[in-house]
Amino acid sequence: MKKVLVTGGLGYIGSHTVVELQNAGFEVVIIDNLSNSSLEVLDGIIQITGKTPLFEKIDLRQKSEVIQFFEKHQDISGIIHFAASKAVGESVENPLLYYENNLTTLIYLLQACNNYTIENFIFSSSCTVYGEPDKLPINESAPIKKATSPYGNTKQISEEILNDFCKVSNLKSIALRYFNPIGAHDSSKIGELPLGTPQNLVPFITQTAAGLRDQLSVFGDDYPTEDGSCIRDYIHVVDLAKAHVVALERLLKNRNSNQFETFNIGTGKGSSVLEVVNAFEKITQQKLNYKIVDRRVGDVISVYADTKKANEVLGWKAENSMEDSLLSSWNWEKKVRNIK
Repeated sequence: MKKVLVTGGLGYIGSHTVVELQNAGFEVVIIDNLSNSSLEVLDGIIQITGKTPLFEKIDLRQKSEVIQFFEKHQDISGIIHFAASKAVGESVENPLLYYENNLTTLIYLLQACNNYTIENFIFSSSCTVYGEPDKLPINESAPIKKATSPYGNTKQISEEILNDFCKVSNLKSIALRYFNPIGAHDSSKIGELPLGTPQNLVPFITQTAAGLRDQLSVFGDDYPTEDGSCIRDYIHVVDLAKAHVVALERLLKNRNSNQFETFNIGTGKGSSVLEVVNAFEKITQQKLNYKIVDRRVGDVISVYADTKKANEVLGWKAENSMEDSLLSSWNWEKKVRNIK
């Protein structure tokens, strides 16, 4: 049984990936500093899988803690690195936090890979690396433009660091460029539960429907799209989690064609903010109180994936629909809030 380190493994995407890894037979060690997650997530993982992953509360910005961890766990076969700050708006307001948190943690982990002969590394990247695209859908050979936010810039720089390090080491790495993860596990035992005000659309929708938020803000209706709202590629978090397992197995079996590879992980379909709002209302029969407000700094107009490379080369495909995703999000919200 291969042992895999999942950093940020109690976060939204991390926890769903831990479930899929354990279901696939991997032994999982989680590092999380609980800055945007909670220990209760661990209970959900255990209930779903019947297996208890090892958990270490560590702040990866503390180099001494990272070294101590790898001294203790010298049999790790691969790392899946989620631990990072991830809100576009917050990164604009507090760029230094993002550069410190997202870059130093990656560097310390790569130094550990070098020192403890760990050769397989999956990186949690983002479609924000593409900036405002020239054409849609976006494929992996699209130019990497100047990032529209410090968050996007940290993902670009991280990919450059990985690419450079792979050239001079034995590391094999895959950067998965996510589009917009939504949804929750069908069991409703884990899901997206942001601390404080949600930065992402769907948890804001579900919290508004649940009465936690008075109103949902739609940032702009004057974009050059069919209904004036921004377009994104929304992917079910369980589909996304499964992509990490497939990518890790690709590296472990030496199927990679280059030391550093990138794959778009999305559905290949763009949906506007207002389309998501309308789909949620239809599938759940919940009327949402929403208001059009000014555009948000750092938002691009339209982004959705060309998934051909992920489908054909990686051997992965999204399976869940928008309706599946939104219904699972609502079921999770109802469970958390004790709504019948």
